[in-house]
Amino acid sequence: MTDSADDGREGDGDRLTYAESGVDIEASEDATAALLEAFGSDLRTEYAGVIDIGNRYLALATDGVGTKLLVAEAIGDFSTIGIDCIAMNVNDLVAAGVEPVGFVDYLAIDEPDEALTNQIGEGLAVGLEQADLTMLGGETAVMPEVVEGFDLAGTCVGLATKDEIFAGKANEGDALVGFPSNGIHSNGLTLAREAVTRNHDYTDTFPLDPERTIGEELLRPTRIYTDLLESMRDHGVHAAAHVTGGGLTNLLRMGEFEYVVDDPFPAQPIFEFVQQEGSVTDEEMHRTFNMGTGFVVSLPDAQAEKLAAETDGRIIGRVEEGSSVEIRGLSLS
Repeated sequence: MTDSADDGREGDGDRLTYAESGVDIEASEDATAALLEAFGSDLRTEYAGVIDIGNRYLALATDGVGTKLLVAEAIGDFSTIGIDCIAMNVNDLVAAGVEPVGFVDYLAIDEPDEALTNQIGEGLAVGLEQADLTMLGGETAVMPEVVEGFDLAGTCVGLATKDEIFAGKANEGDALVGFPSNGIHSNGLTLAREAVTRNHDYTDTFPLDPERTIGEELLRPTRIYTDLLESMRDHGVHAAAHVTGGGLTNLLRMGEFEYVVDDPFPAQPIFEFVQQEGSVTDEEMHRTFNMGTGFVVSLPDAQAEKLAAETDGRIIGRVEEGSSVEIRGLSLS
């Protein structure tokens, strides 16, 4: 990874982008906005739908695993994608300041497969334990004319008192505390898959870690951040960003400010490999992936060191006037 927006490569004919791989983030956001406008939704947070139930808020988040499923299918290992399904949902609730309490899953499959469903169940069980979450039920639908292969998604319910939920907007002068990711997590896989399979198979040894295959590295499960919630509440977090689709531009969901990230966590080797194999620019990498930082919070500067000391986080930057994310010589907006 280079330190500036100019990656020094000649020509761009072979460079991959997320949009050209099949996922246009801007078009997706426009479609979502049109859907919400159609039924007049009044969402209270950037990451979860919230309902006022008197003295508390009831919150819901729903998400799936995305095309990471295709990597699992290619190497026949479905043991970790259940963790991803839990993580993608509970992390969104945590970003709203909500404690996840219950989960339901939905598995759509073209034909019954006991071995596959058993492995998915094992992963869900691990995710539930990590998130301290209760499985409330679920649905397995066999739909051979609707799906080819399978799809896995879930919905998580959470609760927060009106004092606990995050305000959802950063303040100018806040510090940014970041928390490391486990790797690629569960977004950007459409781009990553196309990049790494240009010259390799998923079963090939991962060149930057000879103990693992490329497929195993891509399947590292998404980190679950529920253990941070109590400390974040205790130290007055104003807003949080779960770094998923859109990469580091997710910080802009905390409000229109300039987010100066001058000490990000290092990107794991998988990102270097994807960038190299796909000739992906630095800017596209940071607009697509978490690049080593999976969760970021904005809070008063006086509390930032205390939060970092209690967790595995660290101060990665600050909030200033403006409307961009400044990181590694890039300006993202």
